[in-house]
Amino acid sequence: MRHQKKGRKLGRNAPHRRSMNRNLLMALVTHERITTTIPKAKELRPYVERLITLAKRGVATGDKIKELHARRLVMARLGPVAKVELIDNKGNALGETVVGKLFSVLAPRYMDRKGGYTRIMKLTKRRLGDAGETAIIEFLKEGETRIQASVKKTAAPAPAPQPVAE
Repeated sequence: MRHQKKGRKLGRNAPHRRSMNRNLLMALVTHERITTTIPKAKELRPYVERLITLAKRGVATGDKIKELHARRLVMARLGPVAKVELIDNKGNALGETVVGKLFSVLAPRYMDRKGGYTRIMKLTKRRLGDAGETAIIEFLKEGETRIQASVKKTAAPAPAPQPVAE
C-alpha cells in the first residue's frame, strides 16, 4: 500500500525531480503558459499553487515582516532558481526574478481567489520521439473561472412501449 507517498517519480531521482519542478515553474512564471507532458503538468500544479498561496499570504497582510517571511519561504522552496532573472523568448532580460513576479504580479491577480490558479488542458497531438501525451498548463486570467471539460447530460427518458396489434 502507498499510504502517504504523494507525487510521481517520473523516472528520475529526487534531486532531478526537484530541479525539474523548479525549471518548469520558472518557465511557467515567465511565459504564463507552457506545453509539457501530462504527468509533469499534474505534478507541477500543486507546487505552483502552494507558492502562489504563500505569496498571497505575504502580500495580503500589508505587514513588511510577514511579507519578508513569506518571501523567504518561497525562496527556500525554489532554491537557486529564486534569484535567476527572467528572460523572454528573444533573450532579453525582463528585469525581475521568479520571486518578484510571484509577489508583484501573480499574488495580486489571485487575491480574491481561494485556489485553482492553473488550468491543465490535454492536447491530442503526441510528443515527437516517445509519443508522450502532452498538455498545456497555464495560469488563469484575472476574473476567469475554470470550466468543467465535460458536462454530464441527463439520460433521455425511455421510449413508451408501443401497443402490439394482433
